Amino acid sequence: MPMDRPDLPLNGLRVFEAAYRQGSFTRAAIELRVTQAAVSHQIARLEDRLGVALFVRASGGLVPTDEGRALYPVLEHGFDAMARTLDRITGHRNIETLKIGVVTTFAVAWLLPRLPAFRRDHPSIDLRISTNNNRVEILREGLDMAIRYGAGSWPGLESEVLLEAPLAPLCAPEVAEYLTKPENLGREVLLRSYRSDEWPRWFAEAGVPCPPLTGPIFDSSLAMAEIAAEGGGVALLPVDMFTRHTADGRLVQPFSTVVTVGSYALTWPADRPPTPAMVDFRRWLRAASTGLTASSAG
Repeated sequence: MPMDRPDLPLNGLRVFEAAYRQGSFTRAAIELRVTQAAVSHQIARLEDRLGVALFVRASGGLVPTDEGRALYPVLEHGFDAMARTLDRITGHRNIETLKIGVVTTFAVAWLLPRLPAFRRDHPSIDLRISTNNNRVEILREGLDMAIRYGAGSWPGLESEVLLEAPLAPLCAPEVAEYLTKPENLGREVLLRSYRSDEWPRWFAEAGVPCPPLTGPIFDSSLAMAEIAAEGGGVALLPVDMFTRHTADGRLVQPFSTVVTVGSYALTWPADRPPTPAMVDFRRWLRAASTGLTASSAG
């Protein structure tokens, strides 16, 4: 027997879903093409209708209440299911949009060269990629999944390791000529990421004291690689992501010592039922990354 349904406040629920995902009434208003006041009014009416608060307004943005966090995944799943059904009805048969956020280094060095193969094998998936500097919020940015770099602990997210990312110093060939032992790095400009433990851990692995770290700090491995290739310093980089630079001689690895402080991983919300496209993309990534690891080891 069909479940009795109340008079669902669909406009308010749609506005709530956008506000939750965007983390802001202003950004939700831009997405929905209405005024910020209209968004605020719809949320107030919905909260009054439900008899509970859905957000706490804070200086840093909207903070969902327990009731808001419980409501959001149900709405997101329902709206996505409706969109897929409407696509089929209107002739967009078997096309499922999949939105992925990817840390830029992994996107440029590994994922983008393999996308033609993915699209050839999965023509029913409309894959949309946005790049980031490893700071990404899946729900607020309207993403389905994200590939990021880290130690593997992301609250509220499921994750699957794709590739280990051993780090090693890379530099221009003319700089490498003066690096006969790790101690020589103390007189070079050491380019740093925002993860402050990387150089100290590499020096510990090399068995020498870490010199004072005063070089510039970057939030992009690609930027560090370019500066290092121009002779501007020595960068500690995930070697496997820069094989094109080392193959053409722009960057040289002066020491064999490597240290692993993180991995590239696929992440997705723990409380979101996976769509068929998410399952297919995860399966494809697993196979592709395993193939890379096997070929590298050989």
